[in-house]
Amino acid sequence: MRMRILLHICCGVCAAGAVQELKAQGHSVTGFFYNPNIYPEEEYHRRLGSVQKAAEQLGFELYIGKYDHNEWLSLAGKFKEEPEGARRCEICFHARIKRTYEHFLNGDFDAFTTTLTIGPMKNASLINDIGSRLAGNSFLQADFKKKDGFKKAMELARAWELYRQNYCGCEWTRDGVTPHLK
Repeated sequence: MRMRILLHICCGVCAAGAVQELKAQGHSVTGFFYNPNIYPEEEYHRRLGSVQKAAEQLGFELYIGKYDHNEWLSLAGKFKEEPEGARRCEICFHARIKRTYEHFLNGDFDAFTTTLTIGPMKNASLINDIGSRLAGNSFLQADFKKKDGFKKAMELARAWELYRQNYCGCEWTRDGVTPHLK
């Protein structure tokens, strides 16, 4: 069944892979870039530019959520000492999926989902659980890394010369190493 999907997008690489997969399934896709976790602000703008380039390549409409890093810090900052993949990440996923759900409720969409599951280090089961708890059947469960999804996304990123970051976005992992492991 063809659906109108609102897709939370974390970066251009992930957008390329997830949008291509959703379109191959026959869905129409609208992107929603909401990532207050990204630090520094210059990095946020690099990733936004990459998403805009992917939107142009794949022909999808893109909404841009408000960038409020201080709001995100108030949610996740107390967990800054935890390694990537722990409670801080769960809070971050929840915040971004929740804001996407709010955008979904104000739009003309059949379902929504997130590109977060395309990352090889991201827990798709946790992400899908958060989305389902927030929105029930309105959240389209997916694991975009399956069937070589991440590999295909990287191939598109190379072909389109999309910016490829080397950390999730938050300041506590931007050197590629969590605080415990330095």
